[in-house]
Formats: sequence, C-alpha cells, structure tokens
Amino acid sequence: MALHIHDTLRGKKVKFTPRKKGEVRMYVCGPTVYDLAHIGNARPVVVFDVFTRLLRWLYPKVTYVRNITDVDDKINAAAKETGESIQAITERTTKIFHDDMAALGNLPPDHEPRATQHIDAMIELVAKLLESGNAYEAPGEAKGHVLFSVPSMPDYGKLSKLKRDDLVAGARVEVAPYKQDLADFVLWKPSPIEDDLPGWDSPWGRGRPGWHLECSVMSEKFLGPEFDIHGGGQDLIFPHHENEIAQSTCTGGFAFAKYWMHNGYLMAEGEKMSKSLGNFYTVHELLDEFPGEAIRLALLKTHYRQPLDFTKDGLAEAKRELDGFYGALRGVDASAEAGQETPDIIEAMSDDLNTPLALSHLHELAGDLNKAEGGQKPEAGSRLLSAAWLLGLLGQDPEAWFKGEASEGGLDDATIDALIAERDRTRENKEFKRGDEIRDQLEARGILLEDGAQGTTWKRK
Repeated sequence: MALHIHDTLRGKKVKFTPRKKGEVRMYVCGPTVYDLAHIGNARPVVVFDVFTRLLRWLYPKVTYVRNITDVDDKINAAAKETGESIQAITERTTKIFHDDMAALGNLPPDHEPRATQHIDAMIELVAKLLESGNAYEAPGEAKGHVLFSVPSMPDYGKLSKLKRDDLVAGARVEVAPYKQDLADFVLWKPSPIEDDLPGWDSPWGRGRPGWHLECSVMSEKFLGPEFDIHGGGQDLIFPHHENEIAQSTCTGGFAFAKYWMHNGYLMAEGEKMSKSLGNFYTVHELLDEFPGEAIRLALLKTHYRQPLDFTKDGLAEAKRELDGFYGALRGVDASAEAGQETPDIIEAMSDDLNTPLALSHLHELAGDLNKAEGGQKPEAGSRLLSAAWLLGLLGQDPEAWFKGEASEGGLDDATIDALIAERDRTRENKEFKRGDEIRDQLEARGILLEDGAQGTTWKRK
C-alpha cells in the first residue's frame, strides 16, 4: 500500500519513496530540557511515534532519531533564576520528559543524542562553513562570534516560503552591529569564564554553539548527510529548520532531508496556551488528573497538520471513549500480533497519517466485537487490538484500565473485592437491602459495580 505524506518543502501531499529501498531514516527535533514538557511539546512526540509505528509496518528497516537539547540560553537562564546547576536541571527534566512520554504510550526512539555529546563535530562544521565562505567571524569587540552568511545561499527560505522582509521579521533577529546582514544567524558565540556559562574551547575562543547547529550535526551522525524525513512542530519551520538546511547543504553539495513533515499548532481551552490565562498544561500535571492514554487519544482525534484546541472536556470525552473500547474487550481472550488484518486502518494512516479516519475504523471494530458471539469474540478482539497498536492505544489489560490506581484515601482493590464478596453472599441469602447498601457505599467512594452473566465487575469513576 503506497504511503503519501504532506511535504512542507514541496507544499503538497506526495507519494513517499525512501532513498534506499526497504529502509527509512527519520530525524525529529526533541525537547530543550529546561522545564517540564507542556502538552504542545507532547504533540509531535505522539504524532511521530504513531508515524514510526506505521513505517515499521510498511518497511523492514526504520531508524528513528530524536535529539535532546541540553545546551541553550533558556537552560542557562533557569539555572541563574533557581540556583540549580545546569547539569541538575537537564538531568532532572530529561528524566521527567522520558517518564511523561512513556506514560502517553510513546516508544523510545532508536537514538536520542544530546547536544553536549557532539560539540567537537559542531566545531568542525563551523570550520567547514568558514572555509566554504558561508560563514564569517565577527570583528572587534564581537570577536568570538561566528555567523552564517544568509546571502551566501541563494535559495535560503525555500522551506518556509518567506520573502526577504519576512525572513528578518520571522527570525526576531537581534540587531547587532557585527552582522553583515540582518538575516545572518549565530553558529558559535562566546562563553567567557567570568560569566559562568557553559563553554568549550574552539578556534574562536571559549564558547558554545548556536541552537540550529546541533541538529545538522546529529542527524548526519546517525542518519548520514542525506536521509528521508525530518519532522517537528510547525513553529520550527522558520528559523530552525530553514537554518538547518542552510548549514547542512552548503559545505558538500548534499541534499539533507528528502521530505519535511510538521504538525500543527496547539491551542488550549480556545486560546493560545499561557500561564497567565490559566490554560497552560504540562503533561506531568495532566497525568495526575487523567490517564496518559486519554491524553494520547485526545491528541490523535485531530489530524496532525491541523490546529488542535486541547481542552479538559476533550480529555474527559477521550476517557469515555477508551472506557467503551476497553469495555468491549473486557472478558475477551484476544491475542494479536501488531498490525495484522487491519487494512482500513493502514489505508487511513497511509494517507498522510489520517488518524481521525483511523479512529473511526477503530470504533467500527469495537462495534463488531460488541456484536460478536461465542467463538467470534477472540478473533474480533484480535482485530481491534491489532489496529489499536498502530495508534499506540489499548495496550492495557481491561481490568487494570477500569480499576486504575486508588487515589489518596481511596479504597484499595482488596477492600473493594471483599465488599463485593459480602454483597454476593447477602444476595444469595436474599438480604437485598444490605446488598444495595454495599453498592451505594462503593459508589459514594467512586466505585461503580456492573453485574453480568460472569459475575460482578467494578471500575473506578
């Protein structure tokens, strides 16, 4: 089945053809680890996790690289503000990022390089750009700065489709007297020891890399100078990805990434996400209130290229949908190999990762399972689980999903089971009033009972 994706560079949906038959290499920009990841940071992680699952179904070999930015002025500012060391901040926030993304059902990338592990290669790239005439050293008091010369690249702006004035405005450039052109961007900047900033020795003095440099270096390290897909959020198209293209294509005539994919912007509660508006949601905080799988489903219900209005009401609706899916699977002995017998799901996702259509097919499969009888149920359950795997959903045992974890001060599983056993005995003895009292007692504590042919099951609200 042919895969079609929307390529930002070409500005349209195109048939995907990897550079090497049977092999796909993809690089996606990861987090800058200075604070907790917000829900907007989570969207590209979920989108490209689902896309990687699809690629692994369609192709025998897939390499997925996502970086960690652990040298950045935002990290330096956080250290200065809090008094916490840079290393402590980056290690702590990286661990929380990993834990939070795993809670959303994301698989780890094949490689996750950190910027600080590749400084020597960044210095080498800067030297090459100087030698090729695409970069220059700032003079005088600005000594130690090395900048990329945007006018040296005639097709600069081809990814973002921005004109000259828009390029300058869009980059929100610093008006610096040492720039030969307003659009030029920093490759290397000084880090004097007395300023207590992270720094590395270089031919231009002690300093640190500009933000854009790391992805050019690390993508080549793990995927080669020419690979298949570069992904990230729409906000990275300019200047970050535009600058990556400039850095990576000027020194050796390489084509860099063949295709570019970008997910759309995220709003929260109908407005731009902002702490001052009270609609700023970190994944870590949301996980205290909602299951990670509900957050994932809410992110997938809107096509990845479209703007997404993320709301808590939407999360509650996603939780109810998942209750329906897991309810259909409850009591069904279904085993499945991922991706088997799911042509409708594969077809939907092969059309530029159309997850809303794929989810509609998932609901159809759940409906088929609810209608199935006897020996048909395991097969119907397997189809549902197989399709869900491609979306990173329904990976839990249904009972574990419904029972969840007891909240602080809530009833534990053993106490609930003991009360249900007591209720069963009272009903056998026709003491129905006591049985109703136990049901009401449990419901008041957030436990709902469901009586069925196979006995009584329960779930937390």
